[in-house]
Amino acid sequence: MGESQNYERWKHWTGLRPKSDASRARPNLTMGPIPLCVLLPVTVLVMTVAVAAEEKAVDDEYTWPQWKVPLVRNRRTVPLSSPKFSSHSQLELSGTCGIECQRHLPSPSLDDLEQFLSYETVYENGTRTYTSVSVQGLNEVASWSGNISSRSRHKREVYGPDTRFTISDKQFSTKYPFSTSVKLSTGCSGVLVSPKHVLTAAHCIHDGKDYLDGVQKLRVGILKEKSRRGKGGKGRGKNKRRKGGSNREEAQEKEESDGKAERKGKGKGKKSRSRRSAESEKPSLRWTRVKKTQVPKGWFKGVSDGLAADYDYAVLELKKAPKVKHMDLGFIPSVKKLPAGRIHFSGFDDDRPGTLVYRFCSVSEESSDLLYQYCDAKPGSSGSGVYIRLKEPGKKKWKRKIIGVFSGHQWVDVNRDGMQQDYNVAVRITPTKYAQICYWVHGDSSECQVA
Repeated sequence: MGESQNYERWKHWTGLRPKSDASRARPNLTMGPIPLCVLLPVTVLVMTVAVAAEEKAVDDEYTWPQWKVPLVRNRRTVPLSSPKFSSHSQLELSGTCGIECQRHLPSPSLDDLEQFLSYETVYENGTRTYTSVSVQGLNEVASWSGNISSRSRHKREVYGPDTRFTISDKQFSTKYPFSTSVKLSTGCSGVLVSPKHVLTAAHCIHDGKDYLDGVQKLRVGILKEKSRRGKGGKGRGKNKRRKGGSNREEAQEKEESDGKAERKGKGKGKKSRSRRSAESEKPSLRWTRVKKTQVPKGWFKGVSDGLAADYDYAVLELKKAPKVKHMDLGFIPSVKKLPAGRIHFSGFDDDRPGTLVYRFCSVSEESSDLLYQYCDAKPGSSGSGVYIRLKEPGKKKWKRKIIGVFSGHQWVDVNRDGMQQDYNVAVRITPTKYAQICYWVHGDSSECQVA
């Protein structure tokens, strides 16, 4: 039987009117109501995907970014005459070309950058060398942030109520991260960035023309728990054996113990013992000699012109590594764009002698090399390591890293017209500065390619 005959018989039995070929070819796409058992899992899946995407975006904001770092390699090292060590430390810097002033300056060329990153090394015996460097792979580094400004500006060393915290108890000051803070014999602060390297401000050892008078015998004070000397025969015996080789260290350590000797013998009974017990809880400093210092040429007068403030950092290598945990270096494109936008640092402010002072605050303005911030600070805190806390990539663990050096309270040029304003300024760690400092610390640029 043919196909046409079957079709005619189907029409006869069903009583349906024939449809056009086009109508028969078009399927019925009408959808009925979706069962709840199907709709609910689909909705949950969509919401789960959306939440996961949002959590990933939040995690990215709180995660340390990974950057490719340029290579800073030594070209040539030549000997120089010994420094005079004739300069004196300054409580405040003035005439600095700040963020507003630097906007009018042209961007440095590669040749300029290599000159700024070339450096001087001074050794403990007073000898000095100059090392020129080359910078490679700069074009491969992701673009660094430009000037990001804010109209909200605060001035002065302390803004309104003093928000600094004195860390006077040994249970806290000798524990990480406070234990990474150190004091320089020139009066500044610094931070341990390796087992035996300290990052500090360049002006703490060099005024741009010459090294400070105390740099030839520079020492670094490391926080330690209370001394055991003077507690019975064993303690006195140990002190006696040490007496010959550490008179200077003992003298400075005694000075840093915040006047314990002045209270000796004053008062009687429970009150006196209570005061001595409370005082013994304060930490003291263990002083260590510096083996060599390294300062970028960009800090020197007449080299980088208005960019000298960008290179206010230096690294000190200690003769002996203290048994203290250090803090790693890092860098971030923008501090202001972080969810919290806060920075932290601890130092030895002059108005609170014998104690470590901690503070945290927000950033008011930033450029690619400098930070203006609201942190209360006094002379003595210059050179402190500025750090933030973010998650490590691919992990849930939070980690602190140094992203800058607190340069201190400075009078900065606003528009290069003689007008000055005072700010608390910090120098940012950039990819090229990271490469240079990392090379100073490790001595091998291959260990500094990714941060």
